[in-house]
Amino acid sequence: MIFFSRLRHWLPLLPLFALLAATYWLNEQVLPEPAKAENKRHDPDAIMENFSATNLNEQGVPDFLMAAAKLLHYPDDDSTTVDAPHITILSPGKPAIHATAEHGTISSKGDEVFLSDNVKVLREASAQQDQMTLQTQYLHLIPDRGLANTDRAVTVVDAHSIVHATGMEMDNKTRTLKLLSQVRSEYVPNKP
Repeated sequence: MIFFSRLRHWLPLLPLFALLAATYWLNEQVLPEPAKAENKRHDPDAIMENFSATNLNEQGVPDFLMAAAKLLHYPDDDSTTVDAPHITILSPGKPAIHATAEHGTISSKGDEVFLSDNVKVLREASAQQDQMTLQTQYLHLIPDRGLANTDRAVTVVDAHSIVHATGMEMDNKTRTLKLLSQVRSEYVPNKP
């Protein structure tokens, strides 16, 4: 009898519990199904072979050229890879700079280039400067800002010296080259 007297106190709450259960059931019916995890494959959506591209400055003059044996664009992460890239950076009144590598990656915004494996940079000679070459295994380029850097071993060669270092920062606009650590230099005398 005590059970029924207690049940009588809970009886007014039964319609409320039924309403709560019906609300939950209706909510589950109108919610969209959770997105199923797709098996995203890393397949290219664009492939170009033997291509070249030219970037123009505000005056319509070429300031950055890129050519490569092959370009692959991947839509899943918006990455772009290039095989055998050749980059030329042009600045009015200054010698051109050429960079080559076995492989490269272009950022999704296209504002950064990462060169790897047998990277070579050549700065053409001018009336004030000898030709300079730079070799490393990795180089990060920011062409719009004229910057390049690496944290790897680098060798810089010009007409009178051979310099070995670890890490390098290059600013094309100010024409400065900063070697970061373990710098060793050899003087190469002029040939008679």
